[in-house]
Amino acid sequence: MPALHNFLGALLKASAIPYNRAHHRFAVFAASVTFLLIIAGALVTSNDAGLSVPDWPTSFGSLYKIPHLVGGVKFEHIHRMIAQFVGFLSIILAVWTWRADPRRWMKYLGVTALGLVIAQGILGGLTVLFYLPPAISSAHAALAQIFFCVVVLIAVFTGRTWTEEIPQIESDERRPSLVTLTLLSILVLYVQLILGAMFRHHGLSWWPHVVNAAIVAIVLAWTSIRALSRYSAIDSVRRPAITMLALMIAQLCLGFVAFLTRVAWGHDAVQPELPMVVSTVAHVAVGALLLATTAVLAVQEWQAIKALRRLQAGGWERPGAKLPAEDMRKAIRRLPAQEVPIFGYPGPPAPPDGKVVKARYSRPCLMHGAIGPSCAVALWENDGVTVVRR
Repeated sequence: MPALHNFLGALLKASAIPYNRAHHRFAVFAASVTFLLIIAGALVTSNDAGLSVPDWPTSFGSLYKIPHLVGGVKFEHIHRMIAQFVGFLSIILAVWTWRADPRRWMKYLGVTALGLVIAQGILGGLTVLFYLPPAISSAHAALAQIFFCVVVLIAVFTGRTWTEEIPQIESDERRPSLVTLTLLSILVLYVQLILGAMFRHHGLSWWPHVVNAAIVAIVLAWTSIRALSRYSAIDSVRRPAITMLALMIAQLCLGFVAFLTRVAWGHDAVQPELPMVVSTVAHVAVGALLLATTAVLAVQEWQAIKALRRLQAGGWERPGAKLPAEDMRKAIRRLPAQEVPIFGYPGPPAPPDGKVVKARYSRPCLMHGAIGPSCAVALWENDGVTVVRR
């Protein structure tokens, strides 16, 4: 069994890299702070505080002085401070990934994260300089979701499970495949986030967001049920599928509450009320988690598919002959053999004078072979075979 495990490990993880705990924990920390930044941005929009600090990149004419955190200023300026910190973390993460991770695509992913956070900062400044135009403000909110997903994926790709453990494999012959469903889920969910951003920034009515929510619910439920029914034995697929389903249910409930507080009850409110702010911010936060979880499910499923393809292309050998139906000992004795003399061995001693007794002794024939991903030991004795399978 250990030999088979080592073979599969070498075959499936030929490109494995050592687990870097510090790098992974830093990526997790960067993703966590990015999630706080999304919450801070939702607080700015929900409290109509986007122009509370009217200049950019300075705050009331200063690059370093903290203004009086009163009214909407506290939401906007804290949002800017967290954004600056995320930008600083992104620089460190990109440089660290480029130097410490040997995978070329990971290096480019770290650079991509840095480019996204720079573009995000520029869009954030343009929203202030052009007085919150709906198109730029919505793009600013939508790009934040992409950046969050990229940082989350960097945390996944640097984790111990991805770098060191042997990926579990499973085939999926159904159509559409789970990979197709996860990509479709990401697409409809991202469209839903864009529609929600345009509604919050007064660039679109509420009904496209509500109509598309039904499509999102159907596609995500289909994807999660397929993953749980087909890949229930694979932890890396089952866990994000369960999380995605739970977050989708929570998101639908939060969306209904946000619709009631903002559209049905609060459409003529002079200022944003607390229930409206809380429900909207929670709706945005859970939406970000839902998109990131769907992206994680997609890459985990793709890893299982790649492992299966690599295993299928590993060059399995087919035996040339079947097991003999006669006595196994006779069949083994007829096989070609080669004598290898042992250095210093004088040979068998000469028989003593007297009667010579000859006898032949043999042990039961033991066979070891792989049965799929499992192993078995067969004991051939007398007229029967005893198979012990792990």
